[in-house]
Amino acid sequence: MGASTARVVVVGGGFGGLFATRALVKAPVSVTLIDKRNYHLFRPMLYQVATGLLSADEIAGPLRSILSRQRNVEVLQDEVTGIDPEKRLVHVRQHEVSYDFLILATGIRYNYFGHDEWRHVAPGLESLDDADLIRGKVLTAFERAEEMAALERTGAEGIKHFLTFVLVGAGTVGVEMASTLAEMSRMALAHDFRHIDPRSAQILLYEAAPRVLPTFPEVLSAKAQRHLERLGVKVHTNTRVTAVDADGIVANGVRVRACTVLWGAGVLASPAGRWLGAPMDKSGKIVVNPDLSVPGHPEIFAVGDTAHVVAESRNLIGLKSKQPMVMPGVAQPAIQEGKYAARVISRRLAGDSAPAPFWYWDKGDLAIVGRTYALADLRFIRFTGFSAWILWAAVHIYFLIGFANRFLVVLQWAFAFLTKRRQVRVFPGQERAASAHSPR
Repeated sequence: MGASTARVVVVGGGFGGLFATRALVKAPVSVTLIDKRNYHLFRPMLYQVATGLLSADEIAGPLRSILSRQRNVEVLQDEVTGIDPEKRLVHVRQHEVSYDFLILATGIRYNYFGHDEWRHVAPGLESLDDADLIRGKVLTAFERAEEMAALERTGAEGIKHFLTFVLVGAGTVGVEMASTLAEMSRMALAHDFRHIDPRSAQILLYEAAPRVLPTFPEVLSAKAQRHLERLGVKVHTNTRVTAVDADGIVANGVRVRACTVLWGAGVLASPAGRWLGAPMDKSGKIVVNPDLSVPGHPEIFAVGDTAHVVAESRNLIGLKSKQPMVMPGVAQPAIQEGKYAARVISRRLAGDSAPAPFWYWDKGDLAIVGRTYALADLRFIRFTGFSAWILWAAVHIYFLIGFANRFLVVLQWAFAFLTKRRQVRVFPGQERAASAHSPR
C-alpha cells in the first residue's frame, strides 16, 4: 500500500464488522480488523452448539481464513481498551493502532442489572466458550442426577433439583433454548439413562414482560407460548427474577430450586460510547447520525449492536414504512449498516457526494420454537409452523460462512431430524474444572 492510502480500523469481527471489511475490498484503503477472538461467529445458531446439535466449527470460521483473499486487510487478534479520537488512535492491550476512519462493531454483552456476580452461576450465550460451558452444565446435571439415583444418595426432591433447568428471559435466545432443552430431554436423552427418566426434567422459562418474544406481534407470541407449553416448558410471564445463586433463583419472592440457571434477560452495548464520550441510549448504544457516523466525529462510524439507529425502512417487497423504526439487534441491520458505512468511506475518498441517509431493507423476523415449528413475521404476512421452520432453515443456511459449513449443517440437521439424536454430547475441560474445585 502507498503512503497516501487511507487506513480504516474495524473493531469487531461480527456481522457488522465483517461485512464492512468485505465491502471495502475495492476501496483505496488498508483495513485493520481487530477482534479479541480469532473467529467470526454465526450467533443465531449458537444455541444449537450449546444443546449439542452442532459443533463449534460448523457455525464459526477463522477471520484470517475468511478474509485471506482480500489483500488490503490485516487481522489483529487483540482486545480494544480505549479510543483517543483527538489523536485518532485505538488502544489495544500492548500498543496503539492509528486510523483515518474507524468503524465500531463491538457488539453486546448480557445485562445482569447490576448483579454481575450472577454471571458465574447463570451464564449467558455470547461465545463458543459459553456454548461449551452451557452444554457441559446441562449434560452434567443429567449425569449427577443419574449418579445420585444409582447410589441412592438422594430422594425424589434431590433428583428434581438436578433435573430443573431455569431460563431467565424469553426473548429469541430464551425461547430457542427452552424449546430445544425440552425436546432434548424428551427425545435425544430419553433412553440413555438407567436410574432416571430425562423426560421428567422441568424446563422453566421466566420473563418480566407480559409475554414471550416481546418484539414479535402479540398473536405470534401467543402461538409461541402455546407451542412451548405443548413441549412441556413451564412459562412464567410478568415474573421478575430478583436473586440468582448456586441453588436456583428467587422469582416474584418465591424460591425456585434449580441446578442449572441460564441467562438471556436483556443486553448492554460495549463501552465504545464511553470511550468516545458520545451520546448513548439507556443500553449504552451510541446514538448515531443518519449516515451512521458518531456525532462530532465524522470519521468514526458505529454499526450493529454498538449503534442506536433510527431509520426509514422498506419491507421485503419494497413497500416503505409509515414511520422510522429503531433497528433491532439482529444480523440483518448489522450487515446492512456495515456495508453502508463502507460505502460512505469509499465515496468520501473518491470525492463523490455522500450517499442518501441509511435506510433498512426489513426482511422480517424469524424465531424457531422446536425442531419443526417456527414463527415468521415478514411484515406484510405472518405465519407459523413447518413452513416458517423451512424458511428459517433456508435463511440461516444461506448466511452461514462457507459452503462446507452449509453442507455439514444440513447433514447434521437431517441426521437429528431422522434419529432425534444429538451428535455433540461431549464437553471438554471436565478434569480441569474438577481439579480446580477439589480440596488440596
